[in-house]
Amino acid sequence: MKSDLYQKGMQVRRAVMGDEYVDASLADVDDFNGPMQDMVTETAWGGVWSREGLERKTRSMLNLAMLTALNRPHELRGHVRGALRNGVTPDEIREILMQAAIYCGMPAGLDAFRVARAVIKEMKEPQAAA
Repeated sequence: MKSDLYQKGMQVRRAVMGDEYVDASLADVDDFNGPMQDMVTETAWGGVWSREGLERKTRSMLNLAMLTALNRPHELRGHVRGALRNGVTPDEIREILMQAAIYCGMPAGLDAFRVARAVIKEMKEPQAAA
């Protein structure tokens, strides 16, 4: 049985990232990477994302800037989706990435724009068909 912090973290993780994303992350869990997934769920999602003091939208905005600075496009992709789910608008995402590009470097900013643009487009397409 997983800890209460894990359970709390899983609820927040699913609310922010969406069931599809979380299920895909957990589908590949094995004895080697399982402890890392547990740590991410407990520490990041249960320990930090669950804290009061910042709204989820603000946390998402911070993550976009930090992941751009770290040039982590795989994680950025998931967190752009999460940011949109948390109410960050495409215009706000653009401004965050422009700000980050100035301080983190244009190559990181350009990569972040490519990732964000693709995710925003993907998330709009199902809505257009509905």
